[in-house]
Formats: sequence, structure tokens, C-alpha cells
Amino acid sequence: MFSEITGSRKTIGDVDVLYHDGLYHLFHLVLPNHDFIAHAVSTDALNWRRVNNALFIGEPGSWDDLMLWTMHVSPDPNQEGRWRMFYTGLSRRDQGDYQRLGLAVSEDLFHWEKSPVHWEDHRGPRDPQLVKQALQASRLKPERRADAPFDRESCFPLEPDPRFYEASLDEGRHWISFRDPFYFHDGEDGWLLAAARANHGPVVRRGCVALMKEVSPNHFVAQKPLHHPRMYDDIEVPNLIRLGDDHYLIGSIREDAKIRYWHADALREHWQSYHDNVLLAQGNYAGRVCRDETGWLLWNFYSMHRDDRTQDNLMPPPKRLVQTETGLLRAVTFEGIENYVRESIDVRCANPLIEDVGPSEQVCRVDQDYLELACQSGFQAFVFDGELENFRMQAKMDLQGLGKCGLVFRIDPDTRDGYYLSLDLHKGVAQLRGWGTDSQATGDQMMQFEPLQAGFWHSETRGQAEIKLIAFGSYIELSVDGRVVLSLADQHFQCGHVGVYLETAVLRLDGVELVRLASPSQSDEHLASG
Repeated sequence: MFSEITGSRKTIGDVDVLYHDGLYHLFHLVLPNHDFIAHAVSTDALNWRRVNNALFIGEPGSWDDLMLWTMHVSPDPNQEGRWRMFYTGLSRRDQGDYQRLGLAVSEDLFHWEKSPVHWEDHRGPRDPQLVKQALQASRLKPERRADAPFDRESCFPLEPDPRFYEASLDEGRHWISFRDPFYFHDGEDGWLLAAARANHGPVVRRGCVALMKEVSPNHFVAQKPLHHPRMYDDIEVPNLIRLGDDHYLIGSIREDAKIRYWHADALREHWQSYHDNVLLAQGNYAGRVCRDETGWLLWNFYSMHRDDRTQDNLMPPPKRLVQTETGLLRAVTFEGIENYVRESIDVRCANPLIEDVGPSEQVCRVDQDYLELACQSGFQAFVFDGELENFRMQAKMDLQGLGKCGLVFRIDPDTRDGYYLSLDLHKGVAQLRGWGTDSQATGDQMMQFEPLQAGFWHSETRGQAEIKLIAFGSYIELSVDGRVVLSLADQHFQCGHVGVYLETAVLRLDGVELVRLASPSQSDEHLASG
């Protein structure tokens, strides 16, 4: 995982990761200032080491002298051994209301040079009159009228074409969306995607994915939107991947802070939604993809403050993207976490958490192949020996009757404070809550009850599910039937018991496995030995 220093006013923003020669390169924004694009490297996609920053805002008067926003790094198809970074820039002159796309290039992924732009960045004479003239010459050209001629083979910075997109501060929301570039090459042609807005329709329903075609090296021709769902305010951080003959468009939706996807058989065909097109649950945002030796990985940042994404963000472990037999796209657990597995915990011994429950009301029967638990009324949890901080638990669950069940972890045996994970095996609903006690408060303020995240799944076998729960530092992940349903970070509880809870139910668990995981860390030593 990766984050800025605890207690710092800085936090990680949108991310982009590229894999090359056994090394993962992370490029990310630093919030709230947005004044540079940071760079870190990793050998295992989990532990990261910062290296020199990749890019900074421009000099005063340049088109990107206010802020840098989301970027995308990819090989340059026009020159072997060179890399291109498409990035978003904002200018002071526009007061940040107009977003444009820039280009930087590198020969080694560590040293970046911005591409020449329409105007010269003049740093010459100091005579006041000449300086005034120089600044005027270096500033952005006046905002283009919607009816003005448009250079459809623009050099950088790129701006939205008014034929297809909002391009004037006088329309729509009165600020221009044209950001989050993503470059895709289909084997014949190169395409540049961006988060933009159609120039028609209800104002908060214009979000679309802009499309530009590369007609010659570094020259792009505007196309009509690749996808306009006619539903969202923006489709942020678009990505495009191809698996076999299927194309998948991935984007983040600000309205519900989820990462979604759409499907098409060909690039320019209509994009379709499946009945469940959520890749990652609420709180995961700005998803980006990269390809390594195994396949596609999905990265994102997670915000622990739902109402403020400018503090306490982190980048959780990536998810592996897989395609189901029916063409659905799914995020699954990153296999690299297996390298952190340590000893196994004995699951043949499960003890009741609550001692004053009569023996006639509860059952805990252990067999070599399965564990059978029951509670006739009220609440009871059966926890395994020892207290764990980092672990992975997996089992096949079979719920009998119409009662409730779930998991508990990092539970204090005295106060019973900790995480409570409700699993509705009939409806396919998972809900994680932090449930504790504030001993400093009084009255009903003593109870600390915080819903953390909810997720959904569909199963052909009601009442049954294969679950895998991972607690890895502040990162928490739940998979159901192989698919990641919950993915979040939380720091309320650090260590405690792990187990299963029941309310008026009988539950059978097959293939129960509980292992301790080594603690995640950010260390140069790990990279040196990795």
C-alpha cells in the first residue's frame, strides 16, 4: 500500500501505474496543492519507494502554471524506447476553470520533458515594457468562440472541440471538463480518451468519454464521444482495455464514488451496461489499469473521509481483472498478498465470545473437514484462539434457516468492540461496520457505530458462498465466490479475535483456513531484497 506521511497535510490523489522490466512505476497526484506529479517504484506492487518527482507545474504565464491533474503513462508507439505522459493542466489565467491536456516525454521513465506548446515560454528581457510584452506573448490564446474555426490537428495543449463537447465557459457548468487522458492503441491506430462533457442535454447529465485519433505522431483529431451514457455529470479517469475480442471501458462516477465499467465488441460500437457493472464499491476512486506479466491490474486511491478526498487517502493493493465465461469483468484479490502469508492458525478450536449463553442455545461442533455452528436465539460469536492484526480467513459457508450470520474480526474479548461484517447469503449483501465504545463520552454518545462499506453479489446457490476476508494493516478486503465485494481502509481497530457470528441460525463452514499475514510496510530495505 502507499500513502503520504501520517500527520502530513499532503495526501495521495489520482494514480497511474506502469510496469516495465520487473518494476512497477507509480505516478500520482499530491493533494491538496496539485503542484507536482510524484513518482514511486516497487518490485512487488505493495511496497513502494519514492524517487524524484516526475513533473511540476509550469512557469508563471504558461498553460499549466496553476495545477497538474490526472496523468497516463504509456510507451510511445512512434519511437521505440520512449515514453509519453499525457497529463491535465490548469492555468492561473483561467482561474482553473479550463482544463487542457499536455504531453511530456521520457527515455527512462525517471526524467521527463514537457512537449513544446503553441506559444513560447519567454524568459528573456527584464525591461518592464518588454517583460509585459513577453508575458502577453506567452499567455494562452483567447478562449475560442463556439462558432470559430477549429484546428482539428492541434498540438499541445489539447482543448475540447466545440462540435462535440462543452468548450466555452458560457455553457454548461461554466467550467470546462477536459481531463484524465488515457492512451489506447488497438494495433493499428492510436486513440486518446479524456473525461469531457457533451455540448447538449441536461447540464448534470452531459458527462462523456471524449475521443481523439492520432493521425500523425503527437497530432490528434477530435472525434465524437466514445461513450455518453446520458446519466452522469462526469465519467472521470476513463480506461480502455481489450480482453480477447471484448472491449471494456472503465470509469469512476462522482455521484456515488464507485468504479464502473461498460462493454462493447468493437471500439466504436455502442457501449453496454451489464446488470452489475460495479467493479469496486463506494470509496474506491480514480481507477487506473496497467498490464504486467500476469495480466491486467486495477489500481485506485481510497478516501477514508467520504466528504473530503483531499486528506488521509491511500492506494490499496491492486486487484487483478478477470473475465467471466459470460463476459462480465471482475476484480479479484491480487496474488502478491500470498507472499505475506506466515503461519496457519488452528481452526479446530472455536470458543464462544459470550460466555453466559446456555448450552441448549448454542452448538459448536468441529470435524476434520468442517465446522458446524448454531445459535438458537440472540447473538453469539465463535472466535478462534489468539488475537490477530493481519490475517486471511477463507471458508465455504452454508447457512441453514432464515437467521443471520457474518464475521467478526479485531474483536476485543472484554468490550466486544471491533469490526462486524454482516453477510446476507440469501440476498447477496455484505455490510461492514465499526462497532465500539467511547469510554470518554456519556449517554448514547458512548456507542460508536459507523457503517464503513456495503457491497453486493449474485449467487446461483442461495444461502451458500465461498468467502475470503483479508485484514492487511489498515486495508480490509472481502471476496465472495472469488470476486472482490468490499475494498476499503479503516483504522478504528488494529488487533483482536477473528471468528463467525450467528443470530438464530445454523451455519456449516467447510475448508476453513486462517493464516497470519506479515505486516505491510513501506521500506527501502524490502525493495533492496525483493
